Amino acid sequence: MKQLLVPVDFSDCSEYALEVAAQLARKLNGTITIFHMMGVSESVLAKSELYEQEEAKYYMNLAKEKINEYTNKSYLMGIPVKTVIQNYKVFEEVNKVAQEQQIDLIVMGSHGSRGFSRLFVGSNTEKVVRSAEVPVLVIKKPHHDFKVENVVFACDLEAENRAAFQKALDFSNLFNAELQLVYINTEGSNFLNSRQIAEKVADFTSIIGNSHKVNIYHDFSVEQGIFNFAESISANMVVIPTHGRKGIAHFFKGSIGEKMANTVKLPLMTIKI
Repeated sequence: MKQLLVPVDFSDCSEYALEVAAQLARKLNGTITIFHMMGVSESVLAKSELYEQEEAKYYMNLAKEKINEYTNKSYLMGIPVKTVIQNYKVFEEVNKVAQEQQIDLIVMGSHGSRGFSRLFVGSNTEKVVRSAEVPVLVIKKPHHDFKVENVVFACDLEAENRAAFQKALDFSNLFNAELQLVYINTEGSNFLNSRQIAEKVADFTSIIGNSHKVNIYHDFSVEQGIFNFAESISANMVVIPTHGRKGIAHFFKGSIGEKMANTVKLPLMTIKI
C-alpha cells in the first residue's frame, strides 16, 4: 500500500488527510498523489476557443499556486509528491484518477461532525466510497502522530466479507497492529440468539482461518455498537466493508447512534466488497 491519493479542496479537513497520508507514506516508503478538482463552470467553458484556453490556463495556474502553498509543509519533506488537477466536479471521478495513477489507498478528509451514518448519506465522502475500487481512509480531525496499533474490523460475518477482512489484516500487519474482528448483535428483528451466533462465527472463521477470534458485542444499533466496542478496547481505527452499489449507508440502516457518534473522531477505512 505505497501509492496514496489525497483529494484536496484546500480546507482544513483535506489538510488533516494530507498529514495522515504523509505519515503513512513515510512509514511505508510510499508516494502521494494530490488530486484537486477545479470545477470550472460550463458558462466559462462555453466561451470562444481562445477565451476558453486563456480562462482554463488562468484557473490551472491559480490551482497550482494554491497547491504549492498548501503543500509547503514540513511533514511532506522527503516524500515523493505529484499533483493531478482536473476540471471534474463529480466526486465519483476520484476513482478514475485512482485507477489511472495505480493508487492503493485514498486518504480524504471529511467535514462530517455527526455520526458516520449521517456522514455517509448523500455526502461527497459517500460518493467516493461508493465508486472507489480501492480502500478509502476517512480522516475527521488532526492526527499529528497517527497510530495504527489497535484496529477494529466490523462486519456481519457473511462469506462475502472474506477478501475485505484479509485486506484489513494485511494493512494491520504493515504496522504490527492488532486486528479485532467484531460482530454487533442488535435488538429487534436482527437479534440473534447464542446458538445462531455460534453457527455464524463457526462458518466465518472456517473461511478466514480458525485462529481469528470473533468478538460479539451487544448494543442498540450497529453504529453505536461499533464505536462503543472500539472505545472499550482503545482502538485507533475502524475498518468496515461496503457494497459499492449501495454505498455505506446500508451498513448503518436504522442506526440510532448519531448522538453518541457526534464526538467520535476515529479514522474510518472502507473496503469495497
